[in-house]
Parts: sequence; structure tokens; C-alpha cells
Amino acid sequence: MEIKESTSLIQPYSDFIDLDKVIFKDCKAHNVRHASDMKGYYKDAAMLEKLIERGDPLHYETFECQVPQEYGHLIYGLSKLQPGVVGDECFMTKGHYHTIIETGETYLCLEGQGYMLMKTQDGQVKAEKMERGSFVYVPPYWAHRSVNTGDTPLTTLFIYPAEAGHNYGDISQEGFLKRIFKRNGAIVIE
Repeated sequence: MEIKESTSLIQPYSDFIDLDKVIFKDCKAHNVRHASDMKGYYKDAAMLEKLIERGDPLHYETFECQVPQEYGHLIYGLSKLQPGVVGDECFMTKGHYHTIIETGETYLCLEGQGYMLMKTQDGQVKAEKMERGSFVYVPPYWAHRSVNTGDTPLTTLFIYPAEAGHNYGDISQEGFLKRIFKRNGAIVIE
């Protein structure tokens, strides 16, 4: 067997998702984002500040496997986005492009409801509905973020190439062209 210098040979392994709690039993990396981590992402900055002052609630968390961040390996994990609104804008993840923009990502919705909001640098926008069993493919070149439109956590299983990386900087500067709101009991994308 020929092993490329750019890809580490590691031992196969298995992991276990507690389907009742919808978390990995043996979490390798746990990242947490509170409302205070979301400054600059919501349309109504004043309402976000009020939310932070009222206790800085959990926005979302990710549980991710640890593999070499090299060509050939795959990173997988769970994202759990809490329900809620900032003003009338639905809770969302920060969103990102991949550092290697030519890489895609897949998402399988395990619980909850919402959207995968996506955009390209040339202005294309797409919102794919997510509910239990939905499988969303985010192609290369598309920035993406999850948006929770329901009353329970929106939990997804994600898989992407380990070398892809995350580019949050472009999103924090340029934002998304569309936002998702709850208004008078209806979901509005504008």
C-alpha cells in the first residue's frame, strides 16, 4: 500500500451518537457559542444586547470528531442550534465558507426544523428547508449557516473534508443577503 506524505495513516474507529440526547457519547471537541459570540451577525444589534444582558443564552454548540486536518480524511460532528429569536430574527449559526472554497459539506437533520441558508460570493442565495430526515448538500463555493425556525433544538449531523477549514471572516464582514424571521406566526425569508 502506498501512503501519500500529505495524508496520515490512522487506525479505523467507531463513535456512538446517543439518539435520545442527540449528542456523541464520547465527544472529542465541544465548541459553544452564546449570544455574546454573535455580535455583528443579527440585523437588530440592540435586541441582541438586551438578550446578552438578560443572561447571554446558549445559541449553539458543536460536537466534532478529531482526525488529522489533511487531504483524504473526513470530519464529522453534530451541531445543536437552540430555538429563539433576536427581535424577530430566528437564531442562527455564524455561517462560513470553507477556507478551501472548492470543498462541500453534507448535513442530515436529526431533530427540529429550520433552514440551511446558503450564498455564493456572486450573489446567489438558496434556503433549503430542514426537518428530521432532511439531507442537505452544500456544494463547493457556497457559504452556509443553519437557522432554527422551530421551538426545539435544530440538530444536524455534518460531514466535510478535513482539510476544508472554516472562513468566518468573510461572513462577519459581508453577511448574508437574506435573513429568516418569525412574524405573526409565519416564517419570512427576506
